[in-house]
Amino acid sequence: MDERTWERVREVVAGIPTGRVLGYGDVARHAGIRSARLVGRILAEDGADLPWHRVLRSNGTVAEQLRHRQLAELRAEGVLADNGRVDMRRYRWEPASEQ
Repeated sequence: MDERTWERVREVVAGIPTGRVLGYGDVARHAGIRSARLVGRILAEDGADLPWHRVLRSNGTVAEQLRHRQLAELRAEGVLADNGRVDMRRYRWEPASEQ
């Protein structure tokens, strides 16, 4: 994978506003790549300085090993979960709709 792809993913994640979320696939689409898994890999390897907690599975759930921390960070930003699931229709960020 090239450095530009890496940076595009980081730019998309960095741009997610407080109180909004994206799915891994959403990030991939906005970054112009096909792989949601690649987004996860980039965040795992180089996402500590990003608002990684704003990136969820497409169904609004979080990774089990990060569940408590991620849901707490989202809750602090006003993103509420019901039984560990964020309502993606309510909280999903659509960059084009905010311009």
